[in-house]
Amino acid sequence: MKICTRCVLPETFPGVSFDERGVCNFCRSFKPERLEESKEKYHARFEELVAGRRRRGGYDAIMAYSGGKDSTYTLMVLRRRFGLSILALTLDNGFISPASIENIRNVVETLGVDHVLYKPRFDVLRTLFRSAVSSQMYAPKTLERASTICTSCMGVVKFVVLRMAIEGDIPFVAYGWSPGQAPIEASIFKNNAAMIRSMQKALLEPMREAAGPEIENYFLTEAHFASADRFPYNVSPLAFLDYDEGRIIEEIKALGWRKPEDTDPNSTNCLLNAFANEIHRKAWSFHPYAFELAKLVREGYMERLEALSRLETAEMSEIVARVRSRLGIESDD
Repeated sequence: MKICTRCVLPETFPGVSFDERGVCNFCRSFKPERLEESKEKYHARFEELVAGRRRRGGYDAIMAYSGGKDSTYTLMVLRRRFGLSILALTLDNGFISPASIENIRNVVETLGVDHVLYKPRFDVLRTLFRSAVSSQMYAPKTLERASTICTSCMGVVKFVVLRMAIEGDIPFVAYGWSPGQAPIEASIFKNNAAMIRSMQKALLEPMREAAGPEIENYFLTEAHFASADRFPYNVSPLAFLDYDEGRIIEEIKALGWRKPEDTDPNSTNCLLNAFANEIHRKAWSFHPYAFELAKLVREGYMERLEALSRLETAEMSEIVARVRSRLGIESDD
């Protein structure tokens, strides 16, 4: 298979093309000098927003906290560097690594952060995930960034935290997206009713068809949309802060965080990820992390050989088998 000689995008990735040197169109259009300028701009913008919206009493931010390395580091930065009062929310999708549960407890206790473990009904999630295995539920563009299973899970996470932010009048919703996941241009934006209504429709309609009306419990109601003045900012600080994966892991060890040994190379918290990756690779002939890792390589955050290794490493068969069993899916389905 042909792979970009500069990043790691394969020829099977939608919309990719190569020049005579084997360099992909994404690498050819990348302007590193603009990235550094944008990082400075968005960092300053975040400092300004925090200064103007810090609360006296109540939470400054609600953090979608998976317990993985990037969300842990983001939580630490927001708490210690920016001094925010944070409510961390972890959505238990039924597949959190036991080691990650211990990491989460250690981290929130060390940082002095309030924490909610939010567990949706597993029968609803199981039905949703099973449907995501066998059907392309969302717009084709979503497949470029994540598996259909992960898009389903993250869709629920995003709207659960948004609901809680609106109900608690919390000014920021924070995510631990890596620079490969969050474009710098989307690292800070104000949610608005029209945009959120459109996003919710794109997710909720196929989810409702797959899992039934119970899925609506995790999305916004008209009462939430009527409180548009309470809609928060979304922030993804790792897009504009210094990012070095090795340094991040070393720093968060001081919080009691340890890398789980039962997750795939592209996750440090979720067992479902390995199964989702395997399904995506078989269906679409490219890894769902290819775009993220290619962007990290292109922007100088990761060595190309490391990214290739992560994309080429087969999923752990015992973990995939455990997930299949919990979802009630036979290996030959």
